[in-house]
Formats: sequence, structure tokens, C-alpha cells
Amino acid sequence: MNHRSLSIAGLVAGAALLVAGTASAHAHLVKSNPAANVTVAAPKTITLTFNEKLTPAFSGFELEMGGGMKMPVKTTVSKDGLSIVGTPQGALMAGAYKVTWHAASSDGHKMNGDLAFTVK
Repeated sequence: MNHRSLSIAGLVAGAALLVAGTASAHAHLVKSNPAANVTVAAPKTITLTFNEKLTPAFSGFELEMGGGMKMPVKTTVSKDGLSIVGTPQGALMAGAYKVTWHAASSDGHKMNGDLAFTVK
């Protein structure tokens, strides 16, 4: 009887760890600069900050101006692994912009999303 109780307790503990690991295994965007849906002067960099460390090879973003025109941007993951920093390869003109990001946390889970801002 004692051996069975230990086996059941082990299974319950293992399941709890699996559920806890799964629930926290996704990188979520927690902050951006510029922030979503704001009007700003043309930024020299765009920074997306996440709640978990990212895998640089699978994390980045694209930038497009209204009408779907792609804007060249060079992205890197910060030294602490929590942010994607993008530098537009030219001055941003006035208008609406959309950032479409993709990020993979260090355990391989992939997330994506987008945000918009306007340059005055």
C-alpha cells in the first residue's frame, strides 16, 4: 500500500511540473518603444521587450509602412536576451507603420504578433 501511494504521489507531482512548465513556456511581448497605437517623432530604433529570454536565430521583426511597403530594418536580440532591437535602414517618413514580430523562447516555443504606430 505504501509503494502505491508513493507512485501516485510521484505521478501527481510530475503532472503538476509538466503543467507549470507548459503554462510559462511562451515569450509574450510586455513592452515596446514606440508603444502600440501612439504617434511619435521618427524613431531611430524600435525595441520589443518580452517576458522570457529569446532564441536570437528565431526572433526578429519586419517593418512596413501603410499600404504594405516593406521598410528595411536590421534586428538583433539584446545581450540580456529579453528584447529585439531594430534599426530602420533609413529615416522613417510621416505615416502609419506596422511591426510584425516573431519570437522563440529559449525552450523553442514560437509566438508572433504585430503592433502599429504612427510617425508625425
